Amino acid sequence: MKMKPLVYFVFLLGCVSGFAQNTELFERGKEFYKNESYQQAIDSWEKIIDNGEASANLYFNLGNAYYKLNKIGPGIYYYEKALQLKPGDADITNNLAFAENARIDIIEPLPKSLFNRWYQSVTGLFSMDGWALVNVISILLFTALFLLYYFAMTESKKRMFFAGAMVALISGIVSLSLAFTLYNTESDKQTAIIFSERIEVKSEPRMGSSTAFVLHEGTKVQITAEDGDWYRIKLADGKDGWAPVAAMKEL
Repeated sequence: MKMKPLVYFVFLLGCVSGFAQNTELFERGKEFYKNESYQQAIDSWEKIIDNGEASANLYFNLGNAYYKLNKIGPGIYYYEKALQLKPGDADITNNLAFAENARIDIIEPLPKSLFNRWYQSVTGLFSMDGWALVNVISILLFTALFLLYYFAMTESKKRMFFAGAMVALISGIVSLSLAFTLYNTESDKQTAIIFSERIEVKSEPRMGSSTAFVLHEGTKVQITAEDGDWYRIKLADGKDGWAPVAAMKEL
């Protein structure tokens, strides 16, 4: 029992030491980047990921460094990882668009209905955790406003607090629904970025099968099935086929 404080102290000391080390690696990477030593910057920043820490800012900087080295696949991969943690960020979105313009493959997405475009724009405002936070705030606000309504002494205040409580309740229901929708979408939809310079997508999960189409570095694909060392992939334009697992990296 007497050893517990010592164990907690050692644990805390390890956490502080790890944080300080990661901060030093990040700042060192920034200096390498400023000096155009992009590979050294990448090496420093990827050590932070190896240490079990990640952030949108770290992924964004890694994307920039890879893009500077004309490594489109890893660049797009890290921009996409940054957007997962910080949806809708203007800088990340703009840099991702520049990197995507450098790809060889031009994939025209299947047309979407007006409702689908609107729905995606709304759900994309926040991440799943962001919508969950909106839900918690809305429910707390609803509770406070309902209590104010219950104890209000005048009719005008009762109407005002009741209307506010209803708005907060609707906001809570909508945000909860969107959080669950994003959770289900992220759980069901596996995506990856092609890292190989060029791959032949096959009609069956074996090298001897016929080639369905060819893809190049940086293209984003959806994984729909797995068979040994092969993924069945689908493109935004509806094409699908089998590609080696080693040719891509999952987001």
